[in-house]
Amino acid sequence: MHSWKRNQAAITAAAFVGFTGFTLVMPFLPLYIRELGVTEVGDIALWTGMTLGVSPAIAALTAPLWGRVGDRFGNKLLVQRSLVSFIVVMVAMAYVTKAWHLFALRAIQGFFAGYGPLTLSMAALSAPRDKVASAIGTVQTAQRMGPTLGPVIGGMLAPAVGLRNAFFVAAGFYVIAFILLTVLYRDPPRVAPTANRRQRTPFASILAFENFLLVMLVLFGLQLVDRSFGPVLPLYLGQIGFSPGEVPVMAGILFSILAFTAALGNQLSARLLKRHSPRAVIAWAVLVAAAALALFTVSTAVWLLAVSMAAVGLCIGTSITTAFAAGNAVIPRDVHATAFGFLTGASLIGVAVSPVMSGLVAARSIRAVFVAGTVTLVLLAIVVRRVMVERNPPVESAPAVEES
Repeated sequence: MHSWKRNQAAITAAAFVGFTGFTLVMPFLPLYIRELGVTEVGDIALWTGMTLGVSPAIAALTAPLWGRVGDRFGNKLLVQRSLVSFIVVMVAMAYVTKAWHLFALRAIQGFFAGYGPLTLSMAALSAPRDKVASAIGTVQTAQRMGPTLGPVIGGMLAPAVGLRNAFFVAAGFYVIAFILLTVLYRDPPRVAPTANRRQRTPFASILAFENFLLVMLVLFGLQLVDRSFGPVLPLYLGQIGFSPGEVPVMAGILFSILAFTAALGNQLSARLLKRHSPRAVIAWAVLVAAAALALFTVSTAVWLLAVSMAAVGLCIGTSITTAFAAGNAVIPRDVHATAFGFLTGASLIGVAVSPVMSGLVAARSIRAVFVAGTVTLVLLAIVVRRVMVERNPPVESAPAVEES
């Protein structure tokens, strides 16, 4: 019997290291694009936005397809493939000479991604049934904290080693993640498909699982709100009276609070699910997040801004993990990675669309971005409360394994 705790440690460590490397190059990307010959500020911003956005957009579209391959050949092999491709792409980025080269490599990186959904699927499959929410939450915490630290490391690293050499360092992060996963992770025993499941389950049948489309909608909506703050928060702080010198510091503090409390929410989900149904946890957490965001929208005091942002992060983190756990409860084992590809794809689409929508709304009113987020959360809470079904136990959940 394999140890699910060892697997959990391997997946968590690999996710944290890999996601740190993924975001390490973000702080200096505009500078690198300027070094590649793009001189106009508007053109630099356009190339930066496209280069950052193309990877999650393509990853969202291909996640179910890579999940299908993972269900057939094993998730570990697919994650190893993803990590090796990231190593090659990061090294290649150090040698580009044109901005479109960088864009093309990020597109390739998005195509070969599939990293996030597969690690979540691996965590859920390895864990005993009563530990699934905790396992998913732990990996999500690693996935969230990696991007929190990655830009900080990259911002300090680029001046020290140079912009091009920083890509080699990022590639080194993926090498470490590959080694950790290869050495420590063991695929759980595969269950032979039953007679009625030897044929491939169509994608349409996966989408028809109970609550599945609703969970996808919830994940999309939560990311749409969560990622809408980034483009407008510094501008909003300046608008409500903070000085130019105070804005970067205050924005950094609020973003850190949001990330940290969301990670706490990932962990809180498992505790709440021991006593309450996924429908109740999601509905109430999203409703509290809406109230906190409304408070943030009408506040100017530093402590109120910090407290309300902390509540938003905690509730959104709790809701996201609970939504993944609710989706896991209706997914048959033989299409587990494929289904998680759909769930993560919905989440990534929210990530990709959110900055664009935020920018369009902010062009009319910056405060309207937060108002729209509040309304979105209220609508999500109502839909979950009225539509989510509470009855079926997990379908062909991962078998219990030893907890050594």
